[in-house]
Parts: sequence; C-alpha cells; structure tokens
Amino acid sequence: MKIQRISELQHEFSFLSATENFDAFYTRFLKSDLGKIYLAIPWKSLVEAFQIKEKAFGSKMIFSPKGRIALMFLKHYTCSSDRKLIEQLNSNIDYQFFCDIHLGFSRITNFKIVSQIRCELAEKLKIDALEKSLYKHWRPHIENKNQITVDATCYESELRYPTPQKLLWEAVDWLYRQLKKICKVLGLKMMRTKYIKWKKRYFGFSKMRRKTNKKRKPLTRALLHLLNKLIGFEKELRTSYKLECRVAYFRRVATIKKVYAQQQQYFETGVSPKNRIVSIAKSYLRPIVRGKEVKSVEFGAKVNKLQIDGISFIEHLNFNAFNEGTRLKKTIYKAQSLTKIKTKIVGADAIYATNMNRKFVTKNNIKTDFKRKGKLPKNYQQEKKLKALIAKERATRLEGSFGNEKEHYHLKKIKAKTKATEKLWIFFGIHTANALEIGRRIQNNLNQMAA
Repeated sequence: MKIQRISELQHEFSFLSATENFDAFYTRFLKSDLGKIYLAIPWKSLVEAFQIKEKAFGSKMIFSPKGRIALMFLKHYTCSSDRKLIEQLNSNIDYQFFCDIHLGFSRITNFKIVSQIRCELAEKLKIDALEKSLYKHWRPHIENKNQITVDATCYESELRYPTPQKLLWEAVDWLYRQLKKICKVLGLKMMRTKYIKWKKRYFGFSKMRRKTNKKRKPLTRALLHLLNKLIGFEKELRTSYKLECRVAYFRRVATIKKVYAQQQQYFETGVSPKNRIVSIAKSYLRPIVRGKEVKSVEFGAKVNKLQIDGISFIEHLNFNAFNEGTRLKKTIYKAQSLTKIKTKIVGADAIYATNMNRKFVTKNNIKTDFKRKGKLPKNYQQEKKLKALIAKERATRLEGSFGNEKEHYHLKKIKAKTKATEKLWIFFGIHTANALEIGRRIQNNLNQMAA
C-alpha cells in the first residue's frame, strides 16, 4: 500500500482533472460500508413514501429530499450527536456523497438543521408503507421467506430514574420559573413561597447516599404542598389576566397537574397509580416492567419485531406496556403481506405459546418451537430437532439484533424529545442495520458473479 504525505498528494492533484478526482473518490465511497448502505436503500420510493418535495419558489434547501432521508441514516450509522454529525459531514467527502451534497470550501454551521429535518420526517412517518417499499427493494436478497422469528424488546429513552422526589422537584422548579417570568411581564409581585429553602433541602437530600424513609417522607410532603400552591397561583393568574401562552406551556401545566394528582394519591395510599407519568418533559412515557435481573423496569418504546432471514421489521410500537403474546396472528399476517407467501415456520418465545396461538398455528399448519403439551408422539425426536433449530435461529439472530442495534446503531438511549421523533429514531436505527446487511449481501453476490 502506497502512503503519501499531504505535500506529495497536493502536487499529484494539480495534474488531475476535477472529473477524475470525483470518479476516484466516488468509487472508493461505494466500496465502503457506508457505500453498501447507499446502494441498498431505495431512495426514490422512500422520498415518495415520505412525500417530501422541493420548494416550488424561493431558495432551495441545503439538503435535497433524498439528502434529508440520508442524513437520518447517517446519524445512526455514525452514532453521533447532531452537532458532531454536522462537523463530520463538513469534513468527510464520503458523508457528503451519501447525503447528496457537495460543500466544497463552504461549511454548514447550523447543527440544528438535523433536528428540523427529524421533526419534518416524523410528521410524515408511516411505518407499514415505508417497510413495504424497503422489502420490495430487498426481496431478491432475502431467502427463506416462509420462515419468521418474533420477539419484543424495549428501546429506552434517555431519562433519569423517576423517583417521586425527582419528579415533584422538576415540576416545582419548572412551574416556579415560569410563574416568575409571567409576574415580571405583568408587573406583579411573585407569591411568597419557601422555594429557596426547599431547593437547598432537596439538593442536600439528592447528595445523600442512603435516602431513608424518614428523610423521603417530609420532603415529599413539602414538595406536594409547594406544588399545590404554585398550581393554585397559576390558575388564579390565568383566570384573572387571560394569559396567552404557547400550546407547549399549557400542555406542560396540564401534565404537572396530573403528576400532582398521581403523586398525592401515591403518597396517601402507597398504591402506584395507573398510567403513571415519569417525566414532565416526556409525558407519553410509561414504566414497562420487563422482569430482567439487571433492569426490572424500563422507560421507552416497546417494539414487537419480526425477522425474515435476518432482516428486521416493526410489527407494533407503543409507549404503553402491552402483552406481545396476543400479537402473534398480526405478526404472521404482516409477514405474509410483505412476502406474499404463506408463513410455514415461526420461532417465538414461550410468552407467545398461548392456547389461542397454538390453535391458530395448528389450524394453518405452521411449525413452531413451542413446547408441546400432553403426551409426546412416537416421532417426536425429529420434531424436537426442528424445534431446536427454530429456537436457535430466534435466540441468536433475532435477539442478537437487539443488542447490535442498541450498541452500534444509536438505540441504546434514545435522545429524541417528542413521541413522533422517538418513533422515527427507532425506525431509522433498525433499518440502518438492515441496509448494511443487505448491502453486504449485494456485494457478496457481485463478487461471486465476478469470480
């Protein structure tokens, strides 16, 4: 391999035309993993499915419709923040090829453009339609279309562990600051509170290593009392002065009122309320009990996922806990709608092995890895081998994909701020992993044909 210094390379470039430079760099880009993802994505059908169009009048946007979708794939490939992504895009020609943009000597300075594009795409996200477009393009590179595996996982949101004290303090702190601003605008005196006293008490409490019940109870009682006073004062200001604020403000106040009602009930009865709010900023999140040794509860979106020949698709995504065992029929129907082939083999966890599901798979002559009930038949050894192979496929490929997506495709802690953008984040994380796998298969097929 020839290694050159920058001075030598600069001298060599002076004798090359711009076209030769472009072709050389573009060929190198297509051979990389990012180039394989680029070749695996059906850009035209995705642009149509998202219904993104260029402006008819005025100046063009920095990113084309194709480039906006590519930027989302690139974010999950690089696993970087919005700021870091734009910094890398400015200096990496492969990233610019991928995003259908050529910056030359100029630079993008507004890193918030990534968030703006994410919000734009989130409004138009239709998971089923997009996955049909992707599968249609990937179909020639997917084998064993009549075999699927199914399982559910939780993609966690970036969130501190929501103790009652943390949640109440966040509500008190946010509402107090907002009321202070409103009073300043209206020229009114802020109501008397012991905010500073309880701020010091809370910070002292948060630094304790052992937070005993003797310390927790009086702090919780005081925060509930203070929050109730602030809610009453906010209501008085709103009715007396007919406040005109943003919709986001009124939504946050409504969330805080629900938090107060739930925490007051929990403090008095000790019974955890249904649909418990765990964050005033992300009111859509709910505790999802997973029963794992390391994490008994997770906070994020629960996804029921199906896999066809190692390629994953989202069957159901919800921020409320649901029993994935009831969704086996719908999963099989989704697989059949994608492949247009009757499903014959299903690998699923024990939670899916309900009586209703057993009757359904038996009626439709579908083989599963469910543990048999009752007396075993004479030819069970052959069936047992098939069940072991199905279970191995699910345990290695499907469950392995969960860890792969979380560790390498930016799904370990989702940093999106809204419900819609979290869904988009999960969609692009899963399908970036799929696109790289399909891209590698395409490259292997080309290598075999060339050999």
